[in-house]
Amino acid sequence: MKNVSEKDVKEVLSKVIHPEINYSLVELGMIKDIKVEDNVISITLTLPFLDVPIKEDLINLVKEALKSLNNDMEIKMNIAEMDEEERERFMILARKGWKV
Repeated sequence: MKNVSEKDVKEVLSKVIHPEINYSLVELGMIKDIKVEDNVISITLTLPFLDVPIKEDLINLVKEALKSLNNDMEIKMNIAEMDEEERERFMILARKGWKV
């Protein structure tokens, strides 16, 4: 079984491109609180609003990417809403990188 580090998690998630925006989830500030302990990867996925229509798609993209590191790892994902400053930064990048 491959040992997975927090750096590995951030690296693989930095390659996960948002389905509607030409930036990665990491670049958009959507990934926080990465922890790897024993056989568990814990992260927080922050959304601009909790009820975004693609919430489940985003969750699945993150889970698939993490499973590629080590399929035996347990994934604990917290979902949080961005604060005003995070949302403002997200929206600036979203406008720049919106897929047509």
